[in-house]
Amino acid sequence: MKIGLFIPCYIDAFYPNAGIATLELLEKLGQDVEYPMDQTCCGQPMANSGCNSDAAAAEALFVRNFAKYDAIVMPSGSCTHHVRDNFDAISQTEDVKHVRKNTYELVEFLHDILKVDAFPWAEFPHKVGLHNSCGTLRALRTASMSELGEPFFSKPMDLLSKVKGITFATPKRPDECCGFGGTFSVTEEAISARMGLDKVRDHHNAGAEYIVSADTSCMMHQQGCAERNGVPIRFIHIAEILNGARA
Repeated sequence: MKIGLFIPCYIDAFYPNAGIATLELLEKLGQDVEYPMDQTCCGQPMANSGCNSDAAAAEALFVRNFAKYDAIVMPSGSCTHHVRDNFDAISQTEDVKHVRKNTYELVEFLHDILKVDAFPWAEFPHKVGLHNSCGTLRALRTASMSELGEPFFSKPMDLLSKVKGITFATPKRPDECCGFGGTFSVTEEAISARMGLDKVRDHHNAGAEYIVSADTSCMMHQQGCAERNGVPIRFIHIAEILNGARA
């Protein structure tokens, strides 16, 4: 399988270690990975803001970069959700359909496609709180939704439980939105900031040393809320833990 690796804008600009960890992790698992150097944004911010022509240009570039790969893997649930479910600013050619069908968020690729059952190089002796973004939870279904009262499952927790030394903190409201929501954090700044603070306090009160997530955009928002309000908690992308970060 030939994999095209997509690294979201905010990881590239602010959290490059998460992108590096994703590449290293896939290679440790024996995957043939390429990083197309012409990649930029997937178009999600433009599409969410109604800028359809700009979104179409970004989506067209994305397809040109990734149509040749068997699978496109990205450490971002929101970007995966956009490509797979909302990638419709451009005509639906066979290349576009191929890209949409074969795009995976990192956790679901590891869990559902590779079916990884061990990370022998990974050890993380810390208590973590798991944050599932709204997109990964409700669109990609990487975990059960508490509001449905369905049987519990969690693909990211299943992967993390294979890491030596890790323990989990359970917040009172595990599925609550952190308030980021992309452009929502700009248009509704005060509400967004309060939701983010509530979220990090919930994790901190549950005993979490770290908040871990598959979505750095949510973590970036929560980290800002925590730092501004003096909540002593740290943040790390799930790829970094699975790749062997000790922190």
